[in-house]
Amino acid sequence: MSPRPARYGVAPNLAFEREAWEDGCEAVVGVDEVGRGAWAGPLMVGAAVLPRGRRVYGVRDSKALPEERREALFERVTGWCLAWAVGAASHTECDGLGMAEAQRLAARRALAGLGLTPDMVLVDGNWDFVGGRTRRIVKGDARCLSIAAASVLAKVTRDRHMRALAPWFSHYEFQANKGYPCWRHKMALQAYGPSTVHRRSWVFMDSLSWDMRYPRPGGPEGLAPGGQLVR
Repeated sequence: MSPRPARYGVAPNLAFEREAWEDGCEAVVGVDEVGRGAWAGPLMVGAAVLPRGRRVYGVRDSKALPEERREALFERVTGWCLAWAVGAASHTECDGLGMAEAQRLAARRALAGLGLTPDMVLVDGNWDFVGGRTRRIVKGDARCLSIAAASVLAKVTRDRHMRALAPWFSHYEFQANKGYPCWRHKMALQAYGPSTVHRRSWVFMDSLSWDMRYPRPGGPEGLAPGGQLVR
């Protein structure tokens, strides 16, 4: 007997999208954010527009899926979406603008990358960081399919970005922690200080050394101030 497939919770559905379609909205966009709580790297917002008559199964909130499952879903989700994009705010923009404005900026970049004008934006959580005609959905990444798809797109894009940085900043193990807090990351910060892709606005950073040797000559500095759009 073959093993039962892994279960990742109740599947999100298209109920919120159908309500918007029935209300006359054609371009219904789900958006979700990743990286707000990270110590290093960019904040990213994914945006996804789903078709009405075709579905990719297995999509869940990105936090509920293991990394290999998210990676396996990524190409399927991008091929399924009518339009999709990921917008980023760099670590320097997160510091300079503050997290709330950086999240708004990344959302604007994501929506601009879609190549269409949204009729309705479905936003995860109870804070509207998009503006315009929106609907806020608490736990939307677990309940709303387009938000769940956006969360996978944003999470995989950001994870790949952090893995690409990892060889240049080997002490911080970005390939494993993706710039998020963990005890090994904190130990590296205490030993070596923050790198050029760490966010300086975290309060505990004030006590750390700023004399860094990273990146080595020619190494990446992370995202440019203009951010990133992926289609």
